[in-house]
Amino acid sequence: MSAQEIANKLWNLCNVLRDDGVTYHEYLNELTYILFLKLSEVKGFDQHIPEEYQWQYFVKEHDNNEAFARYREFLATVSNKTDSVSIQEIYSNASTSLRKPVNFRSLVTAIDKLDWYEEDDRDVMGDIYESLLQKNAGEKKSGAGQYFTPRPLINIMVDLLAPKLGERWTDPAAGTFGFMISADHYLRSKYDNYYDLPEKDRKFQIEEAFSGVELVPDAHRLALMNARLHGMESTIHLGDTLTEFGKSLKNYDGVLANPPFGTKQGGERPTRDDFTFPTSNKQLNFLQHIYRSLKKDGKARAAVVLPDNVLFEDGDGQKIRRDLLDKCELHTILRLPTGIFYAAGVKTNVLFFTRGKTETGNTKQVWFYDMRTNAPSYGKRTPFEEKAFADFVTAYTGGITIDQVETDYDGTVDHEKRATIKDERWQSISVETIAKKNYSLDLGLIADSSLTNSDDLGEPIDIAKQALHELEAITKELNAMIKELQ
Repeated sequence: MSAQEIANKLWNLCNVLRDDGVTYHEYLNELTYILFLKLSEVKGFDQHIPEEYQWQYFVKEHDNNEAFARYREFLATVSNKTDSVSIQEIYSNASTSLRKPVNFRSLVTAIDKLDWYEEDDRDVMGDIYESLLQKNAGEKKSGAGQYFTPRPLINIMVDLLAPKLGERWTDPAAGTFGFMISADHYLRSKYDNYYDLPEKDRKFQIEEAFSGVELVPDAHRLALMNARLHGMESTIHLGDTLTEFGKSLKNYDGVLANPPFGTKQGGERPTRDDFTFPTSNKQLNFLQHIYRSLKKDGKARAAVVLPDNVLFEDGDGQKIRRDLLDKCELHTILRLPTGIFYAAGVKTNVLFFTRGKTETGNTKQVWFYDMRTNAPSYGKRTPFEEKAFADFVTAYTGGITIDQVETDYDGTVDHEKRATIKDERWQSISVETIAKKNYSLDLGLIADSSLTNSDDLGEPIDIAKQALHELEAITKELNAMIKELQ
C-alpha cells in the first residue's frame, strides 16, 4: 500500500470521529500521539516508553474503557517517566480530544492493521505523516494552513540554494519543519541516505545539520514528530525567535523560512535589543534576524518567503531593505503567483540572498522574475506543481533546466549567464535605480494585459473598472470560503 493510500485511510478515519466533536487539527494531534507509540515499536526505541504504555498493550483485546483510561494516563504522565528528550517534547502538556473509548479503539486497530512498508521495503512513515500534514493544511476549517508552505515551492527553494554536507541550516519560523526536511532529503538523495559517510559525519547530518524554532506548541509537536519520522533527530526549539532567545541563533550556512504574516500581538516591538531597526512588523523583524544569523563568509545563503508589504513599506521598512542590500547580495526576487497559500489573495515573494564578508556594498543588481502577472489561478482545478517553476529555474541558474538542477547546479549565481536568458518576466535592476526609488523592491512586474484596452484609442482602461474587476474576484473567493464553512 502506498504512502498516499495509507494517508487517505488515516485521514478518512477523522470522518468517523466527527460525532465525537473532534476537529481535523485535533485529530492530527491525536494521530501524532498514537502514531508515535506505533513508531516506537517499528523503529525499535520502545524501551524509552514504560512497558505498561507500549504499543502491544493497546493492541491486545482489553476492555475499551480500561484501554482508554490507560491511554489518558499515558498522556498525562509519560513526560515524567522517560529519559528521552524527544518523547518528553512530543508529549509535553498532551491531552486527548477523544471522549468515547470506542473511538480510541478504532484508531489503534486501524493503525495496527496498516502495512507501513511498500513492496521495496522502503519505510514510508515519514511520507505518510507529511501527507497528513498537507491534508490538514488544505482543510481551511482547521486553520492550519499557516503551518504549511506548498511542497513544490519548498523543494525549488532548497534545490536552488543547494545545501552541502557539513553545513548548518535552520528555519527560525519552523512550522512543521518542512523546509529542513526537504533540505535533509536533498542531501540524503545525493549521498545514499548518509550510509557511506563516516560515523562522525553521519551523526552530524542526523543530529546537528538542521534545526529550527517554532512558537506555537501544537505546531512544535507536529514538527518534532515529522522530523523523527524522517529519520532526523534535529533540535527544534519551542520559543520565539524575536525575543532575547533569538540572539543566540547565529553563524548558520543557510536559512530557509516562511515567517508568519501580520504584526506582533498588540503592535509590540521585539524584546531583543540587537536589532538596529526594531519594528512591530514581524516579517521585517524576521528578515533582520535571518540576514544577521548568517555567517559572514560570502557563502552563507538564504531564501525567505515574504509578503509584498515588506518590499515597499516606508520608515523602518526602507531602512531594513537598505541594510539588507548593504550586508548581503540580494541577487533574486521571485514574485509568486497569488492563490498558492492558505490566506486568499495574499501576495508573496521569495527573496534569495547571500551574506557578504563586508557590511556595505554587497548588492550591485537585483534580478526579478514575475510569476504573478497574467499567470494561471492556482487552486483545486489547477494544482500548483514544481513544473510551474521551470522557466524561473532556467533564468535563475543561467540556463540549467528544472530537470537538471539537482545534478548540475551548485547554487552559485552567475550574473553573466543570467543576462543571456531571454524571458520577458526576467529583468535586472541596478542598486542605484533601487536607491532612487527610496529602496522600494516592489519592482519587476511586467505589463498586465488586462490593463490595456483594444479599442481604437488604445488608452488604458479606467482605473475604477480594474479595481472593480479585482473586487469581484476577491468577493468570489470569499463567497466560496463562506460556502465551505457552512
